[in-house]
Amino acid sequence: MELRKSPDGGWGWVIVFVSFFTQFLCYGSPLAVGVLYVEWLDAFGEGKGKTAWVGSLASGVGLLASLGCGLLYTATVTITCQYFDSRRGLALGLISTGSSVGLFIYAALQKLLIEFYGLDGCLLIVGAVALNILACGSLMRPLQASVSPLPEKAAVENVPEKYSIYNEQEKCPEENISILEKSCRGEEKWKSTFATGDAPQEDAPCKNPAAAAHARDTETYRQKVAEQTYFCTQLAKRKWQLYRTYCRETAALFKNKVFSSLFIAILLFDIGGFPPSLLMEDVARSSNVKEEDFIMPLISIIGIMTAVGKLLLGILADFKWINTLYLYVVTLITMGLALCAIPLAKSYATLAILSAILGFLTGNWSIFPYVTTKTVGIEKLAHAYGILMFFAGLGNSLGPPIIGWFYDWTQTYDIAFYFSGICVLLGGLILLLAALPPWGPCNKQLPKAAPTTFLYKVTSNV
Repeated sequence: MELRKSPDGGWGWVIVFVSFFTQFLCYGSPLAVGVLYVEWLDAFGEGKGKTAWVGSLASGVGLLASLGCGLLYTATVTITCQYFDSRRGLALGLISTGSSVGLFIYAALQKLLIEFYGLDGCLLIVGAVALNILACGSLMRPLQASVSPLPEKAAVENVPEKYSIYNEQEKCPEENISILEKSCRGEEKWKSTFATGDAPQEDAPCKNPAAAAHARDTETYRQKVAEQTYFCTQLAKRKWQLYRTYCRETAALFKNKVFSSLFIAILLFDIGGFPPSLLMEDVARSSNVKEEDFIMPLISIIGIMTAVGKLLLGILADFKWINTLYLYVVTLITMGLALCAIPLAKSYATLAILSAILGFLTGNWSIFPYVTTKTVGIEKLAHAYGILMFFAGLGNSLGPPIIGWFYDWTQTYDIAFYFSGICVLLGGLILLLAALPPWGPCNKQLPKAAPTTFLYKVTSNV
């Protein structure tokens, strides 16, 4: 079905809708893992550092669930960036609020489920609800420009022509057949010599009909073997060429100073910025905050303010007079200072205020894809964003256990959150130095072309 429309809108709003619910279902429970963390401490009776590995791996790397979440996040962000240009900040802000709304709802929901069904029953129900992601994914349609034909499924017989792009001389199927015939003749002569002890004789034409039929079957078999050999050779070389191209493109990305600083910043940001969502409830308990003082779970405050931050920061990113890279740096530096202030908070009110500030600043996830796109371009977004998400997941996995080990060592969270704040501050300062002229040529806003209308074809999932 052909649609004449601008990329900003149309089916793109359906993409925004299903991407919102995808992130809601995928990240709601892992981000609200702080509720489960307190239960795991009581259930396992282990130290805070060792127990924190469970929650960090659920939101980072290393487990099946986190692998699926990583793939879903990259897919929703990439397809949204493809459908939107001038409204990209708003669209990214809307879809990224899904995880924050999920955090707000799942924090309270998981507490209720644990009360009624226990820890195991809670996890089982949450996993069953997450299956609705399949319905969301079925509505996502990649854009395909109508000027280029849709790719056809490669058949075995089409592979030689498709992959004949190499400069070196290739053996054709006929040459492979010749090699096979020589090999078969050599094998027959060897068998004859072994059986009689005499030198093998020249092959004589078969006069027996049965022998002729056998020869035809052998010829057909040789033809199939030759074709398969040629196919496997070309496919292996094609994969090797793709691997070399990927390595060259990756090396080219890291030559960009801003991108290199961005991956350091996101690694340090997740090492220091993720632990509050996991440990804030235990921080309150360690600070002797009474249960009756809790008006709302601190994780829920972080979740709702993250949603507000994502939406507002996403809207700000669409203003032409705002440099999104500098805006992202400001959120990192401010968040680092807020993390360093957590050890000074000894009441529910101060912890709630800091949770709100941290939640709002964590909303910078909505502009992170925008910053990545401005740094490397839309055509390299999927590649670059996949690399950055790997380091983000690594930071998510390492941050909570490090904070937990600091507590086990000192029996207080003070040094742990000073460490977190310094990590985020350092990442923000490194990115700021890379973005300042003349270090960051990629921070300059490129002139936008005049708005044009494109003809797109929405491909089918079938």
